[in-house]
Amino acid sequence: MKYNPAIHHRKSIRLKGYDYSKAGAYFVTMCIQERKCLLGNISDEKMILNNAGIMIDKWWWELRNKFNDVELDEYIIMPDHFHGIVFIVGADLRVCPKP
Repeated sequence: MKYNPAIHHRKSIRLKGYDYSKAGAYFVTMCIQERKCLLGNISDEKMILNNAGIMIDKWWWELRNKFNDVELDEYIIMPDHFHGIVFIVGADLRVCPKP
């Protein structure tokens, strides 16, 4: 079923006022637009990644090289979304010019 804001009253689970750049563990979910199955498919109860899914897998691990203060934990790639746990270990990861 396609998302319909009139009947699917989605609410943010973010804590109001919380600074998400602070050190901590974060559970991240990223969904494909319109929940299209673009990352692979499930066959015999196993996820079979296609080229797009393989790219997500590669770039998940590249985050450690791009951001020194990030540690990565468990993750899973599904046909239409991705879940992962990211630890920010102390730095402010926001990109902003120095004053």
